[in-house]
Amino acid sequence: MVTVRLDIWLDVACLYKTRSEAQRACRLGKISVNGVTAKPNRELRAGDRLVISRPLGRRQTLVVLGLADTHVAKAEARQMYEDRTPPPTAEEVEMRRMERHFRAVSAATGRPTRDQRRARRRLTGKE
Repeated sequence: MVTVRLDIWLDVACLYKTRSEAQRACRLGKISVNGVTAKPNRELRAGDRLVISRPLGRRQTLVVLGLADTHVAKAEARQMYEDRTPPPTAEEVEMRRMERHFRAVSAATGRPTRDQRRARRRLTGKE
């Protein structure tokens, strides 16, 4: 096998859960191959360099080592690429920790009660 579609390879390499998610990421411009924004039907070859934009501004850099168009075991899928993403800086690690903490706290508070809503209205002067 010399080439394979980008969206299929991203799914087989376990970089996205489904092919649909891989296609969506390509359409939104989140994946570039050799420095060019790629469409889902782009043919991928061994040696190509991928940059995947992840949430919170992170970028994952990969080099394609092998190709497959059918699903393989996850351990074999990891052998299909080399991850050249630089390790996160201390600031990035701290930012991610704070983001996780903020999300946990905001999820725990949930929806305000009737008394909390009334108290907030009194403070803002909307009552």
